[in-house]
Amino acid sequence: MSMMTNTLGRYFAGRFVVAALGVFAGIFMLLVLVDYIEMVRKTSGLVSASAVMVAETSLFRVPQLLEKMMPFCMLIGAMACYLALSRRLELVVARAAGVSAWQFIAPSLASSIVLGVLATTLYNPMSASLREISKQMEAELFGSAPGGGIQDAQGFWINQVTEEGQAVINAARSEQQGVRLTGLTVFTFDNDFQFKERIEAREATLDDGHWVFKGVRRYSLNSAPIEQETFLLRTSLTAAQVRNSFSTPETVSFWQLPGYIRSSESSGFATAGYRLQYHKLIAQPFLLAAMVMLAASVSLRFFRFGGVQKMVLSGVGAGFLLYVLSKVTEDLSKAELMHPIAAAWLPVCVGGLTGFLALLYQEDG
Repeated sequence: MSMMTNTLGRYFAGRFVVAALGVFAGIFMLLVLVDYIEMVRKTSGLVSASAVMVAETSLFRVPQLLEKMMPFCMLIGAMACYLALSRRLELVVARAAGVSAWQFIAPSLASSIVLGVLATTLYNPMSASLREISKQMEAELFGSAPGGGIQDAQGFWINQVTEEGQAVINAARSEQQGVRLTGLTVFTFDNDFQFKERIEAREATLDDGHWVFKGVRRYSLNSAPIEQETFLLRTSLTAAQVRNSFSTPETVSFWQLPGYIRSSESSGFATAGYRLQYHKLIAQPFLLAAMVMLAASVSLRFFRFGGVQKMVLSGVGAGFLLYVLSKVTEDLSKAELMHPIAAAWLPVCVGGLTGFLALLYQEDG
């Protein structure tokens, strides 16, 4: 019986992994196609944009988008796996051989935890690195048009004050967590807060004590526009301060997050977002296991009993409600109204307990 259970365990684990990876690959190809079409639309007026470069940019952007959908890939994959096993009566044979539902769910739970660990330790750093490469490629595609192209949210803003006065910097895109900016517009003021000039630049890089602008056009009230290849603007900001201001928690890899948290604390910046992301990545393997438990509770029903469609829809609805709960706790944590540990682990506990209680009622109730 032990050998049979081990053999069945490897079989069920293999079927689950194949189904989960198949759903993951399918959604990945769909996202790449949609993002590529959007990129082609945005680059249609650029002569220098080649189809290969546009495709590479889309390919490097998608992994980070797909990381947010990983729990749903696991949910759909587990449901597809167990429904296929039930349709082919393999679960009936396993039950007739004395294998309980808990025994043939255990291999999938173990596999989901392993996949979650790999996603946290390997996939997350890879997706963050590819996102930085995609930003560089976007800068090459749209760098000739200040403020054009694809922007991150509403762009990035910096307000700095030096001995020379005040400068308000707006950048369309950020690379290397804010050390390099592209698509810039700068408004400068003197010490009496009187407007001095407006500066537009193709890109800017933070150096020791100043910003180095390239491809500059300067506008003032009393003179004609001036074009310069380079322009230096003094700043009191350090690279660490700029990184903490510009980098979003999702673009920082798992292994770099502890350093960013310590750096933000020492600089006086808010750390709630970084702490939440760190604990979410730690809880990710258990969240994937909770999704498997939730999927098993709605997909182990025999087809001959009917009502399978309703069970599947209820599983999808439960996954959607769990996503809403995670977004609510995330917003509360970023607003410092909930501790990051509680915000990260509450969806895991709710999803896991819901699936466990449903399975307990169906199998042993």
